[in-house]
Amino acid sequence: MLEKVLIANRGEIALRILRACREAGIKTVAAHSTADRNLMHVRLADESVCIGPPSSQESYLNIPRIISAMEVTGADAVHPGYGFLSENANFAEQVERSGFIFIGPRPDTIRSMGDKVSAIDVMRKAGVPTVPGSDGPVTEDSDRTLTIARKIGYPIMIKAAAGGGGRGMRVVHDESTLLSSIQITQKEAGSFFGSDVVYMEKFLDNPRHVEIQVIGDGEGNAICLGDRDCSMQRRHQKVVEEAPAPGIPADVRAGIVKSCIKACEDLKYRGAGTLEFLFQDGRFYFIEMNTRVQVEHPVTERVTGIDIVKEQLRIASGLGLSVKQEQVNLNGHAIECRICAEDPVTFIPSPGKVNLYHSPGGIGIRVDSHLYSGYTVPPYYDSLIAKLISFGPDRDAAIRRMANALDEMIVDGIKTNIPLQAEIMRDPGFRQGCTNIHYLEGMLKKKHGATGGSH
Repeated sequence: MLEKVLIANRGEIALRILRACREAGIKTVAAHSTADRNLMHVRLADESVCIGPPSSQESYLNIPRIISAMEVTGADAVHPGYGFLSENANFAEQVERSGFIFIGPRPDTIRSMGDKVSAIDVMRKAGVPTVPGSDGPVTEDSDRTLTIARKIGYPIMIKAAAGGGGRGMRVVHDESTLLSSIQITQKEAGSFFGSDVVYMEKFLDNPRHVEIQVIGDGEGNAICLGDRDCSMQRRHQKVVEEAPAPGIPADVRAGIVKSCIKACEDLKYRGAGTLEFLFQDGRFYFIEMNTRVQVEHPVTERVTGIDIVKEQLRIASGLGLSVKQEQVNLNGHAIECRICAEDPVTFIPSPGKVNLYHSPGGIGIRVDSHLYSGYTVPPYYDSLIAKLISFGPDRDAAIRRMANALDEMIVDGIKTNIPLQAEIMRDPGFRQGCTNIHYLEGMLKKKHGATGGSH
């Protein structure tokens, strides 16, 4: 097993990684900005090192400083968590060139999956179902583009190849606006992602967002830990996730699991990864692969009993997978609510001091959070402050436990979206299951007249 891991992240995921390392007997180094010196994982780590000022560009996204921190502290490996540098192929490459271990996929895998055009091509070759599209980047040949679009059929989604987080996407409903929409999206993509490559695919008007959790040992062996439904979204940002995804026929689920495992085996995928799909009319359509641990990984851990972060540590240590596919058994149902420091109606971020924090408990409740009474939520980073996870023998039981836990949770001093999450748990449509990716925004519009501000 690894001896010392530097945690190149912050907040709840940094504390989550630290706990897994402690269980595995691995020493930890907390790399933090000046704004994060009082984070819980910084207090608990064996060592801590400041890597810069509050700005992410000068700290958590500063590759030389993170590698220097590894050298100074004698860490063998770095765990990037999610966000920040977790899917940065250049970072993974520089870590390995410096003689350290990157806890995640190989740099070339991150690079190929980070480009959505490349990822779709890889998945198609492995037999994973994909959305009908341009089968490659849009070129300067307008006639060719128009011909492909007619073949796909309107409405069409134009997407940035290097996009993510809901940016670099545009829906086109008829041919008259296609070429101008492509030019606008290319300019946006170049500005946001440094690449103006875009592609086209069929716009599915009523899909669910369902994803498949995989883990590979890097030697051609891979397992699947089931699926998650992440359809409750606002502006392409997930709000509630659950496992397993409700309403998926057994034969359809078995087919997609088989193809995802094959894709990972073909890639010789290393570490944890998630294949994301749109699911509509009983069919899966691949959209992208996330080459890191997901925010919503706890719901999968709860229904499988497998610690995904510890599997990452095992694989990075060269110990391989701890289980085989036939040993993966799903039991019960789990739901995760993302608790954010933001106004529950306007969604404006609400940083500040937490005067009082009370964590809910009881059978089937898990809380992943770095909060404590007296902690000040800084204004520099993502507003996620906690993940509340409930588990029950079935979906109804998990929803009831989540509703109780939300009522019990106290975060005094700042605004949070706890009231919104409680509202979702009471919503008849959500309780029935199988909501699509537009459902939450429709629910918010009906109640508040809008979907709130953006951040």
